[in-house]
Amino acid sequence: MIQTSDMFLAGVSLTVLTVVTGCGVVGAPIAPENVGVNPTIARQKMELKKLGETQEAVNPATSSDQVAPGEIKGQDEELPPLRPVGTR
Repeated sequence: MIQTSDMFLAGVSLTVLTVVTGCGVVGAPIAPENVGVNPTIARQKMELKKLGETQEAVNPATSSDQVAPGEIKGQDEELPPLRPVGTR
């Protein structure tokens, strides 16, 4: 048979395990200035500098200012004018 001390230890262990897993991420806190897009980009740039590489341009052959004659800039299709819907 299970002794009372073993039953108590199992109950405490289960409670601690439930509380620890229910509290979110367990670990050291992360400073907010190290989280996000800008720090990630800065970190990647530093790694590229260490390796001696440069980042290529997305599309160096054509720029957004150069448009072939006859091409229309802007929308692909005409949209109807905005009108209020469901007004009284």
